[in-house]
Amino acid sequence: MARFDGRMWSVARAHGLNPADAADAVQGAWLRMIESLDGIRDPEAIGAWLLTTTRREAVRLCRKARGELPADVDPPEVTEPDPALAVVDADVGREMWRRLATLGEPCQTLLRLYVLNPDVRYGQIAARLGIPVGSVGPAKARCLAKLRVLAHDLL
Repeated sequence: MARFDGRMWSVARAHGLNPADAADAVQGAWLRMIESLDGIRDPEAIGAWLLTTTRREAVRLCRKARGELPADVDPPEVTEPDPALAVVDADVGREMWRRLATLGEPCQTLLRLYVLNPDVRYGQIAARLGIPVGSVGPAKARCLAKLRVLAHDLL
């Protein structure tokens, strides 16, 4: 979840969903993944699958809100990537990196380590930052809180 949840939220919010509907889209995508665990052939592609599924859930919720589809009808399968969504994702990503760069240390380094290497371990981060291992979790929480404040209008 830590690896993909943020991107899934970005996809849902890019469709103009309010926070509650975006949460439903993201939760729906996770639920679809759990329902489909037996059919996963390529675990390396799960990220793309989750983003596509989130997009489909967001489209379904948008159409439902506009009254275009009954609640139990799924939207048609989207096979082509949405160029508008790619542009929005790229713009949001650039702006998020710009805002991250305004944070001081150690937040900037700590969050960059997590974003660029989601499998990084607390011991590695502690060694890189020169802090005790037990301080990494609280420091990460504080840094994420600061970043959320900076990004509240973006996502």
